[in-house]
Amino acid sequence: MTLDLLVDNLEYNTDRSHLAIPEYGRHIQKMIEQTVEIEDPEKRLKNAESIIAVMGNLNPHLRDVPDFQHKLWDQLYIMSDFKLEIDTPFPMPSKEDVYKSPEPLEYPQNHPKYRFYGNNIKRMIDEAVEWEDGEKKEALILTIANHMKKCYLNWNKDTVKDEVIFNHLYELSDGEINLNETDEDLSKAQDLVNNKRRKHTKRNNRSTRGRKRHN
Repeated sequence: MTLDLLVDNLEYNTDRSHLAIPEYGRHIQKMIEQTVEIEDPEKRLKNAESIIAVMGNLNPHLRDVPDFQHKLWDQLYIMSDFKLEIDTPFPMPSKEDVYKSPEPLEYPQNHPKYRFYGNNIKRMIDEAVEWEDGEKKEALILTIANHMKKCYLNWNKDTVKDEVIFNHLYELSDGEINLNETDEDLSKAQDLVNNKRRKHTKRNNRSTRGRKRHN
C-alpha cells in the first residue's frame, strides 16, 4: 500500500461517529454500527451476542454485579444509538429515560441561620424533644447544649454566654426546650477548647510514635 493511499484512508476524530461509551473504544463502536446494518435478523442477533461476549471480557469486574447481562445489553443499545433491532430477553431501554436529566438533590438545611451547628444537632434536638421527661432526657439536653457551645466556639473564637446557647436551643426546639428556666451551667469555654486541643495533641502524638516505629 502506497503512502498516498494510506493518507487517503486516514480517519480523523472529527469525521468519526460519536462514542456513546468511550470506555469500549472505537473498535467495539464500529462492530456495533456494522451489526445495525445487517439485514438478516438471525445474523444480526448472532453478531450482537458476539459483541456482548467481548464487552463482558473487557469488564470482568461486572460479573459480580446483579443483572450483569442486562447491563451489557443496555450499553449495546446505547452505543447503537437505539437503532439495533434484535430479539433478546432484555428490551431496548427508552432513549428519553437514559438521557433524561436527574432530579435535583435537596440539601437538608433546616436552619441556615445557624449553619455552624450542623444538621445533626437539629436531629438530636428533635429526638430529645420526643423523649420522656426524666434524668436521661435532662442529661441528653445538657450534652446537646454543651456540644452546641463547642460548635459555636469553633465558628466564633470569642467566648459565648450560656444564655446565647440556651436561646438558640429554645429556637431550634420550637420552644420545647428552655434551659433559661433552670440553674444549669454549661462547661466553660476554656475547658471545651482545651479538651479539643488535648484530643488533637493525643492524635498527633500517636501518629508521631507510629512513624517512629516504622522508621
